[in-house]
Amino acid sequence: MRQYVIDELSPLEWDNINSFLKRTLKPGPMTGIFWLVLPDDLYAPAQQGHKDCGPFYVAVDLDTKRLSVELLVRSATHLHCTCITYATPVQRQFVLDFIDRMLDEEQIKA
Repeated sequence: MRQYVIDELSPLEWDNINSFLKRTLKPGPMTGIFWLVLPDDLYAPAQQGHKDCGPFYVAVDLDTKRLSVELLVRSATHLHCTCITYATPVQRQFVLDFIDRMLDEEQIKA
């Protein structure tokens, strides 16, 4: 799985990230999982043709000592479809910008 990982989080950094994610992202189906929803204008051509599969998002997983952000763009309604693909360069930049903003706002040094 392609993912972006920030590890060796201190308890205070974990609390700050957890608070930020709860304030800014949609909660996922399990504790510690959040959905970073992609804006419609960033959809890849295959995703644009599959509006019924949207919205599209990437999974953010906050564990006890690490944050993992997948670079797989998932469908909110289907588990298997051709529109579920790894992030395009523009989508990947959106994800990285989100992470950078979070780290900056929460003063994470890990």
